[in-house]
Amino acid sequence: MAIFITGATGYIGAHVVANLLEESNELLNLLVRAKSEQEGRERLWRALQLHMDFPRFHSCLDSRMQIFRGDLTGARFGLADDEYRRLVHTTDSIIHCAASLNRKSEKSCMNVNLRGTLQVIELAMGARDHHGLRRFSHVSTVAVAGQRQSEVVREDSAIDWERSDYDPYARTKKFSEYMVNELLPDVSRIIFRPSIVLGDSRRPETNQFEMVKAFVFLANLPALPFRPEDRVDIVPVNYVAGAISKLHQKENPAHEIYHLSSGVDSETYLQLTRALAEAQGKSAPVFVPALERSTSGMVNFFAGRFGKAGKLATLLKVFLPYLTWNTVFDNSRVIAEMECKPAPFSQYCFPLLKFTRDHHFVYPYQDWPPATAPATQQSASEEIPR
Repeated sequence: MAIFITGATGYIGAHVVANLLEESNELLNLLVRAKSEQEGRERLWRALQLHMDFPRFHSCLDSRMQIFRGDLTGARFGLADDEYRRLVHTTDSIIHCAASLNRKSEKSCMNVNLRGTLQVIELAMGARDHHGLRRFSHVSTVAVAGQRQSEVVREDSAIDWERSDYDPYARTKKFSEYMVNELLPDVSRIIFRPSIVLGDSRRPETNQFEMVKAFVFLANLPALPFRPEDRVDIVPVNYVAGAISKLHQKENPAHEIYHLSSGVDSETYLQLTRALAEAQGKSAPVFVPALERSTSGMVNFFAGRFGKAGKLATLLKVFLPYLTWNTVFDNSRVIAEMECKPAPFSQYCFPLLKFTRDHHFVYPYQDWPPATAPATQQSASEEIPR
């Protein structure tokens, strides 16, 4: 039997897969969008090479991972009847990481975050009815808390249906949580809500750059339109993925909802800018909170226009509300379970900044070794008990 994982080629999902391969003996059923078996393998290698070399990857591919080539939003993921039946019969738990983070597109968020989650829930129902489902873990977001200002939000009081949402991403993730709870009432469930996931506290390398681009741009400004004592809840991806993989496998986790965040230990803009300035040997920026409204107006004006400047403005338009809400998410639950706190962003922000600058926001991917003959679907299936 295996853990079914969606989003395995994504940023958080790949970290979760790497953790499970390293720290457990679990077999993994992975949903990967690809036109051929080899394309699926190459997409998975591209996602996991941040975590392991090719010999290790290839060994795990043959012995621990089974790729199911499908589309999250398709009926039964677009799989043939026998493939879908095999997926149902060999899945004993689910980690649903896949999501559309396209905060500008209602269509994308509706299709992936709602229709996709419904397909995963239907798989869970099939597995539950056939042999029982050990657990359903759903990766959500702290953004389900809606529009907030200067608060400490706890898990059980985060969702308020009377409160407005920031964007389609937050709105659809909130409804996804609702579907999981309503449609799988008799299944052991965990809802994970990461805050702003930025970088890995163990190493500077990253292959996720969207939020990093906004961070680098803001780090270069001589003046910032923020209040210096406002806190920003940033958490490293290794802490997030570590919590997901550990708690998913735990027999009796203490709670059903966890904020994967820095919580009340979230650092202020003043702390972050001073640490970054000291690491670079330069002066820290000044803070001009009065510029917040005009900055927002300029970002809205440039968004979608004027080439690179427009693209950057579009990116900032998406993230700016999350940077000015001065709201953090209590993480005492996950700290108790993990028995450690996430590393502060100030400890690893400069190596992350340097890596992204040095590599011009492009990860140096390795191609699939040409001398490696692609294994057949049959040989992969023979390695994994069905």
